[in-house]
Amino acid sequence: MTMENSQCAGSGPLIRARDIGVWRGERWIIRHVDLKVIRGELVYLIGANGAGKSTCAKAVLGLIDTDEGVIERAPSLEVGYVPQRLLVNPTLPLSLRRLMTLTGRFSASDIDAALAAVGLERLGDPPVTTLSGGEFQRLLLARALIHRPDLLVLDEPAQGVDVAGADVFHALIDEIRRDFDCGVLLITHDIQLVMDSGDDVVVLVPHEHDGQPRHGDGSTPASGAHGVAEG
Repeated sequence: MTMENSQCAGSGPLIRARDIGVWRGERWIIRHVDLKVIRGELVYLIGANGAGKSTCAKAVLGLIDTDEGVIERAPSLEVGYVPQRLLVNPTLPLSLRRLMTLTGRFSASDIDAALAAVGLERLGDPPVTTLSGGEFQRLLLARALIHRPDLLVLDEPAQGVDVAGADVFHALIDEIRRDFDCGVLLITHDIQLVMDSGDDVVVLVPHEHDGQPRHGDGSTPASGAHGVAEG
């Protein structure tokens, strides 16, 4: 059971999940997850590959249904999302600034400000296929920031970037959450990164023996049960 868009105080959490679970394909993808992000806070969501990190993020954002638990979101919550990867057809004539306008119409000054926030203001307007891995991830971040989000969600944002570039990128994220006064939920499997920084950590770990979810009438779905739990 999920309560969405619940009223939160102005100084309260941007998003709060309590004991949520997602049941798919005869198993729990995640279960017993508690997660809270407030404005100005950096929260890490960490787990091994297949632990359900992306599923958890989609659940708290309301992109997929949960089978257990309660989710509260601040009213009129604006979310900026940076995907783990975005595939661009190399034959598509897509420029840096054109990519910035695919999610809406923005003024040239707004685009300039978003690009400056991530250090891309001097690149001009090259084809996105000519950008390095680090430059392309910064561009995706700029595309999220142009909406002035309350909550910034990043799914393995430094994937495919070398170690030095990843360190610079994560320092940039820390700077952005202060400058934009937004909450940040960062999905990662990098334990060292989590140990070095962050306000809170939610860890997804295997949980093999949980039973099936129960419906309101006490019945269970016709599928069987394994899972992942938050600890």
